[in-house]
Amino acid sequence: MTLQIGFLVFPKVQQLDLTGPYEVFASVAGVAAHLVWKDDAPLASATGLVLKPTTTFADCPPLDVLCVPGGAGVNALLRDEAVLAFVRRQAEGARYVTSVCTGALVLGAAGLLRGKRAATHWNAMDFLAHFGAVAVAERVVRDGRLITAGGVTSGIDFGLVMITELFGEADARAIQLSLEYAPAPPFAAGTPDQAGAETVAVARRRMAASRAEREAILAEL
Repeated sequence: MTLQIGFLVFPKVQQLDLTGPYEVFASVAGVAAHLVWKDDAPLASATGLVLKPTTTFADCPPLDVLCVPGGAGVNALLRDEAVLAFVRRQAEGARYVTSVCTGALVLGAAGLLRGKRAATHWNAMDFLAHFGAVAVAERVVRDGRLITAGGVTSGIDFGLVMITELFGEADARAIQLSLEYAPAPPFAAGTPDQAGAETVAVARRRMAASRAEREAILAEL
């Protein structure tokens, strides 16, 4: 039986939020991975990479795993009823409802995080309380069939966790090896605690405009 995995794709998506776990899922047999949007016209990610949806909201099959990635484009989704209705509809029958990075905020806007433990990007953790979620600063957080990942690169960890859940540890280990996923970054700067105040301040300035827009949207909601 083919597992149906659906990734929400949208304008200004953070492409690595999507392509990291997509690469993991696409590395195992028995999976059909869909890029789902309102229509099938190509769209640009937050960093300009052009992505092509493979199915639409109307044509998407019932999903075993629904995954919502994050990115600057999340802001528009928080009040897009067509998107939120699709997420709610697919979440009803999905075995797992998942997100990477700020995609968790879309799940929250769809009403799927109330009372749940959840992760998101470190610069958006405080927004989770707005949706009734309990923020957890971990790479991958599970609460029942809800599985959320932290910022950007944690999507690869999430993908391997999901492969373990769906197919077993042996397959997940083999995929990790085939992808040579053995992170050894040149700096210990991947979390605010590691990076130090000066680096955190620079990163916050880079993300300030998107965060301010998000704050205004959540205040309206």
